[in-house]
Amino acid sequence: MGENCGNNCEEEQVEALSYAGAVIDKAIEFLVGKDIDVALVASALLGGALGLLTQNMDDEGILRVLENAKSSVLSGELRVQ
Repeated sequence: MGENCGNNCEEEQVEALSYAGAVIDKAIEFLVGKDIDVALVASALLGGALGLLTQNMDDEGILRVLENAKSSVLSGELRVQ
């Protein structure tokens, strides 16, 4: 998979995102099940995600991701169910 994945690129990315999300959901479930505070789990995930982004994006790209996240919080988008 990658940038040269042809016509199936978007489909492969959706599958990969779904798979990654399922793995993360299971990890969260496991950690919360071990009575680790939800805020600590979230903080660790955020720190890990930022560390991963630093390996693949420049600072401006990371700031754009963070600005999008901030906008989602401020708009209430994250709380819509």
